[in-house]
Amino acid sequence: QVLSSLGYHVVTFDYRGWGDSIGSPSERGMTYDALHVFDWIKARSGDNPVYIWGHSLGTGVATNLVRRLCERETPPDALILESPFTNIREEARSHPFSIYRYFPGFDWFFLDPITTSGIKFANDENVKYISCSLLILHAEDDPVVPFHLGKKLYNIAATSQSFRDYKVQFVPFHTDLGYRHKYIYRSPELPRILREFLGKSEHEHHH
Repeated sequence: QVLSSLGYHVVTFDYRGWGDSIGSPSERGMTYDALHVFDWIKARSGDNPVYIWGHSLGTGVATNLVRRLCERETPPDALILESPFTNIREEARSHPFSIYRYFPGFDWFFLDPITTSGIKFANDENVKYISCSLLILHAEDDPVVPFHLGKKLYNIAATSQSFRDYKVQFVPFHTDLGYRHKYIYRSPELPRILREFLGKSEHEHHH
C-alpha cells in the first residue's frame, strides 16, 4: 500500500510450494521463478524503470536474481534489500533458528540436513557481481536478522568494485522506533528515503 500510494506498481508472487504456487521450494527454483517474473514484467513495462525489492529471506532470492541479471547485462534500475543477512549460514549462527520460526512451513526446508547443505543464499558473495544502485534498510532492534549482518553486507557492497559507478546506501532505523523485522514500512520517512534514492538512481541510469 505504501509503494502503491507513491505511484509504483507492485508485482509479487508466492514461492513455489506456498500460497497458490505449486511445487516444492529450493534455492535454484525460487531464483528461476524470480527471473521468470522479472522477464514477464520487463516485457510489459516499456521504458519504465523496474526495481527489485527483497525482504528477509527474499533478499537471498533478490541478490541471486540481480546477480544473474547483471551477468547477462540486463540489470534492474535498482535493488532494495530490507532486513538482509550476509548468507544463510551466518544468519543461522548469529541467531540460531530464529529466522525459521517466521516462515510457516520453512522448518523442514531449512532444518532438514539434506536440503540445508545445499542452501547458500549468499548475499555477501552476490553483491560482488551486482552493478546497479543498492539501498539497504535495517532496523537496529531486528530480532530475526541481526542488524550487524545488514551493516556487514553494506560494508561488503560499498567496497566492491562492481558498485564503483553506482550509489550504495544504508539506512538504519533506531531501536526506539520499534520496527523490528517487518515494520519498516510504517516509517513516515520511508517515502522520502525512496524518492531520494530512486530519483537519483533513475537520473544515473538515464545518463
